[in-house]
Amino acid sequence: MRRPALARKAAKPRQSKENSAAPAERSGLRARKRQETRERLTRAAMTLFLERGFEATTLDDIVAAANVSRRTFFHYFASKEDVVLAWQEDGTAALVAAVAARPAGESMLQAAENAIIELVRQLDPREAIALARLKRDNPALQARDQAKYEKMERELADALLKRANHKADRMKARLVAMITTGAMRVGADLWTADGAREKPELFAKRMFAAIRGIFE
Repeated sequence: MRRPALARKAAKPRQSKENSAAPAERSGLRARKRQETRERLTRAAMTLFLERGFEATTLDDIVAAANVSRRTFFHYFASKEDVVLAWQEDGTAALVAAVAARPAGESMLQAAENAIIELVRQLDPREAIALARLKRDNPALQARDQAKYEKMERELADALLKRANHKADRMKARLVAMITTGAMRVGADLWTADGAREKPELFAKRMFAAIRGIFE
């Protein structure tokens, strides 16, 4: 009796490039939508905070302005304070990126100074004053502001050290980050207290000139 031939193993269908790329594209689209929603919530909340005040702005006001649900808000933020912190963290990320992009020939202090000058050109004086008042009048935001500067100092030190590409420069990177972050805090207080009348980039240059003058 003839034995039945073994059935050939079915070949797996070859996945097209379009099909293989589809999951990654969908994942990227979801990530972009999440980021857009987060940014929309942040912009809506900060606009209301600066216009009405932090305490006077309710969660319902924020979700209505952003056209999302309360559930969506809590998917991104645990509280109103977290929105302000997220907005400030974007500034830290921008500073770190600006430092990383500075020319290799610049010293650590020069890189930090030029990165800050580049960023402060984008400041809106009226918004800066309103934000300063917002933090001044709210103890919870003051505590978050302190945490923001501590985080900024760590991330700035890491960016300066990575840029130097030499582990022996760790102490110098931390010292420059500490001095720079402290100068930003003092500078922001003085600039807004004076009504933000001077162009922020000129004020930043005077601030760093004062730092250099201390060590001369």
